[in-house]
Amino acid sequence: MRLNVVLDCHDPDALVEFWETALSYRLNETLDDYRVLVPKAGEIGPVFMLSRSSDKKRAKNRMHVDVHPDNAEAHLTRLQRLGGTLVGERVERYGIWWQVMADPEGNELCVVSGGVGYEEGDASSG
Repeated sequence: MRLNVVLDCHDPDALVEFWETALSYRLNETLDDYRVLVPKAGEIGPVFMLSRSSDKKRAKNRMHVDVHPDNAEAHLTRLQRLGGTLVGERVERYGIWWQVMADPEGNELCVVSGGVGYEEGDASSG
């Protein structure tokens, strides 16, 4: 089975660079109101689509993406330079920490430091 993650947003073009950096993905295709991001060559992961929508974000996202970069502090800095903002305080739990962030349109994601990946059998996340 294939998994696509779709994020509704007002301006997909304005968010491409932010999400390319957040996910370590690349822009693969532009389809009308969609920008299709995929993992870089040799990497695996779901397709991530930015979908133009006129709906306004009204509350916290009910679902969000957790990213586990090699260097979470540096990743937070890069995303802030691209217009991301920190949301709330850093959370430390389960031997890891995570920081909620928002993209330039306010969509949440978590940057996670520490812990092991699902391939080692641990599903811990923020």
